[in-house]
Formats: sequence, structure tokens, C-alpha cells
Amino acid sequence: METSDNPLALVTGASSGIGYELAKQFLSNGFDTIMVADGEDIRSAAESLAGLGGTPTPLQIDLAERSGSGTLQTAVSAFGKPLEAAAINAGIGVGGPFIETDLAQELRIIDLNVAATVSIAKWVARDMAARSSGRILFTSSIIARTPAPFQAIYGASKSFVQSFGQALRNELKDTGVSVTTLLPGPTETPFFEKAGLLDTKVGSEEKDDAAQVAEQGFRALMKGEGTALGGSVKSRTMGLGSNILPDAAGAAFGRRLSEPGSAKD
Repeated sequence: METSDNPLALVTGASSGIGYELAKQFLSNGFDTIMVADGEDIRSAAESLAGLGGTPTPLQIDLAERSGSGTLQTAVSAFGKPLEAAAINAGIGVGGPFIETDLAQELRIIDLNVAATVSIAKWVARDMAARSSGRILFTSSIIARTPAPFQAIYGASKSFVQSFGQALRNELKDTGVSVTTLLPGPTETPFFEKAGLLDTKVGSEEKDDAAQVAEQGFRALMKGEGTALGGSVKSRTMGLGSNILPDAAGAAFGRRLSEPGSAKD
């Protein structure tokens, strides 16, 4: 495989939303960027970002499959140069009452949001620590900071990512590897439709711009910051406030946002 002298970055969940905009940030700042998603649209997404500076390379891999991380590791190794930055961003959700939602869908959330995150981070962090250089960005959510009724599995998965990211940051603090966790508020992406949340308050209200959130996350990553609250002032304020709410109050607030039928008329 032909390689350039540009640094190499990886973005998962890169076909749309925050992941697509993160890839745009890396490419615009001179990174050759591996863009990963499970659908064929990752190819057109990469084509649309050609000519920004770095070279985009699309990879169609289902990271929710246990073999996905290994397939990705092999593909990254084929570039013949070290991975300087990794945005582990891919995630899915499902809304609705836990006793009614589909178990297979929820286990897939865990497979992608939790298991794949850990599996990819394992080989990425080991390689970066061995070289004493690298940056890792995890995409969590402000939902990570409070219980999330009617998004119970998704919310718990993002709490895992937040805790894992901060723990890993501490473990790697003397290795030359920086770990940043991005916590976006509600953002204009395909997530809410795919998760069946359009009839909820959070699904129907105005949302933050994915490009703004990605820029905030990229900037925090490059500065070596530990946490980035992404989105508008309103979303970032909500993120700060949710950190001090007792669990019962946080759950009540989350219920108002995500309960089916809570959308504005």
C-alpha cells in the first residue's frame, strides 16, 4: 500500500454525524484518515471528503461482530506507518421501555458501544504506549452522567465509555499517550431516527450541529484535554449540571426527555 508522510488517523462510525465530521477535521488538518463504518455508504462518505489535505480511506467493517476489531487491526497494520490518532466513535442506541425493547438490539448496543470500544482500544493503546506517542478520543455522551430511563442500555454503555476513558487516561498519563473523552449533547445525526426516539422530547427538539461538536472534540484531543463537553452552551451547561444531580433527580430529568410520546406537538 502506498503511503504518504502525513500522520495517520482512524475514525470509527465515520459515515455520518459526529464521526463523519471528525474525519473531516482530521483530513483538513493533514491526517491521512481511515474511515470505518458497517454500511456501504462509507465509500461515498470518504469520496466526499477527498481533497481536504489528507487522504481518506474507507473500510466497511461491522465492529459489532467480535471479529471486527481484528479485521480493523490487520487493515491498519497494512498502512505500514503508526497510528497517531484514533477516534473510537461508533455507537448505536435504542429507545423505549426496557421490558418492551428487543434484547438482540440491546446486546448489539453492548457489542458495539462497549465490547468493540474495549477491543479496539486494547491494540491501539498498546501500540501507542510502545511508541510513547499517540492520541485517543472516545465519544461518550452527556447521558453518561445520569441514569437514562427509556434509553437504559444506551445510557449505561455511554457511562461505561466515560469511566473507561478517564481510567485509561490516568493509566497512560506517563506514557506519552493522551486520552480524551467527548461528551456531546443531543446532536443532529441519524441517531434519533435509528433509535426510534423521534416521538420523544429529546428526539423532536432542536439539536446541536455535528460539525461544531466534532471541532470541539478534535480541538480538545489535540490539546491533550481529558474531557470535552460538546455542542451549544445549553448542552454544555446541561452536561455540567447533570454531574451534580442525585441519581433519582437525574433519572426523573432523563425520563422527561426520553419517554415515548413526550415530543412537542
